[in-house]
Amino acid sequence: FRSYFGEEGSRYNLGRVPIGVSDFSTRAYTYDDTQSVDTQLHNFSLAEEDIKYKIPLMQEALRMNRDLRFFASAWTAPPWMKTNNDYTGFGFLLEDYYQVYAEYTVKFMDEYKRYGLKMWAMTTGNEPSNGIVPVAGINSMGWTPSGMGKWVAENLGPTVSKSGHKDTIILAFDDQKFGLPWYVSDMFSNKVAKNYTAGIAFHWYWDSIVPSWVIDRTHYHFPEKFLIMTEASVAKISSIRTGDKPWQFDKVILGSWERGEMYITDIMDNLQHWVTGWVDWNLALNQHGGPNWRSNFVDSAIIVNAENDEFYKQPMFYGLAHFSKFIPRGSVRLKLSQEGRSTIAVAFKTPNNKIVIVLYNTLTENQHAVIRDQERGNIDLQLPPKSIHTIVYK
Repeated sequence: FRSYFGEEGSRYNLGRVPIGVSDFSTRAYTYDDTQSVDTQLHNFSLAEEDIKYKIPLMQEALRMNRDLRFFASAWTAPPWMKTNNDYTGFGFLLEDYYQVYAEYTVKFMDEYKRYGLKMWAMTTGNEPSNGIVPVAGINSMGWTPSGMGKWVAENLGPTVSKSGHKDTIILAFDDQKFGLPWYVSDMFSNKVAKNYTAGIAFHWYWDSIVPSWVIDRTHYHFPEKFLIMTEASVAKISSIRTGDKPWQFDKVILGSWERGEMYITDIMDNLQHWVTGWVDWNLALNQHGGPNWRSNFVDSAIIVNAENDEFYKQPMFYGLAHFSKFIPRGSVRLKLSQEGRSTIAVAFKTPNNKIVIVLYNTLTENQHAVIRDQERGNIDLQLPPKSIHTIVYK
């Protein structure tokens, strides 16, 4: 936790919290698992996972970094609220329970607030496409754009705004980039839903297929909504770059620099295309890339060997730290004019008036780089092969 949140560590300032089950739970559950309909949510209660694990760890992280913010995402509603009465598969929220589900999410925030844990934001639900085309087999709930717009406009938005969490913002979509911008455009045709939504969340999977200009187009369509990448993970070194597909079997590879490079280059690409935040999926996993109740194992920036009471910091960990540690919240991206493309870079001005430049040498040979600042002068750098550097100056 010091490595991630402490002053000497990566200084993470954003954390994602599942509302109930995710695929990286050890079992399927929600906070109101009953055999009968419970529209009054009398049976609602947090799970052992919340009380024993999530809440104490979040409190500890917050103690180490008071700038830390949390946002919540639900994978599925309780099965009795859904068309297929199941945690997984082709299924949608029954319209009769639109309001009950909105109250369910607010009840989750009520319970966490009791432990001093406020939700800065909540998403409209993790990967609704998995509930429409359920090839991944993970717990999910489908949403059409119009259905999501109707739910946000008539239920979630008003319920949150009238609750004790009126400052909690709503992030739309929370799915793959191939849904941008058309899915959000259809959802935002409901003007009330658009007004209740502060940002647009998306995931990094299939990046090799979906070009970055879809993010630009989304920004140009909705410049008043901030963009945030809310999930990234990797499971195999592969020619299609992300290596996170279930048919790829090398889930954890200790010391893989290629996977670190995937994170570095993707973060830079996102930051260069209007994205304001980038969130890794798992803080830590075991040596098999789990636990995961759907056997959807992946790699992680930190891998834990519980038997030997030790953990391994992966190249992904160090790649992320160059951004999380040195580019604080409130920083503004600066324009960079580059003469070459062998080194990629991104620059920011921080709230305390420092300039931060992160550079990555993409080549397998040394590179000479010169940073030219009209006020500061020139900074000459020698960049070793495949190396990342962060320059900070007043």
